[in-house]
Amino acid sequence: QVQLVESGGGLVQPGGSLRLSCAASGSIFRLYVMGWYRQAPGKQRELVANIGPGGSTNTADSVNGRFTISRDNAKNTVYLQMNSLKPEDTAVYYCTARRIGRGDIDYWGQGTQVTVSS
Repeated sequence: QVQLVESGGGLVQPGGSLRLSCAASGSIFRLYVMGWYRQAPGKQRELVANIGPGGSTNTADSVNGRFTISRDNAKNTVYLQMNSLKPEDTAVYYCTARRIGRGDIDYWGQGTQVTVSS
C-alpha cells in the first residue's frame, strides 16, 4: 500500500511559477514510476509528466520546456516545477504511483488545485 500526499498548489498569476510536491509512504518508493496528472473542469484527466526510479522522464508536449518533474528517492518525494504558467494550466493536479512493469496506475493522491489567473 502506498499513500500519496500532494502539496504546493495555489493561485498564481500568468507567467508565474509553482512547485508541487508529493510525499509517498507505505512501500518501497524506488519500485514505482511516479507521475503527475491533471484534470481541468469539463476535460479528461491527462498525463503531465512521469519519472522512473532511475530518473528517466516523459513530459507532455503541452508543458514541455515549462514543467520539470524530479524525484528524491532518499526522501520518497516527487516534485513538479512549473514555470511560465498559463491560464490553461489551471486544473487539479494528481500525484500517481505505478509499479514498475505494470500498465495501470496503482495509486492516486487526493489532488491539489492549481489556478492561474490575473
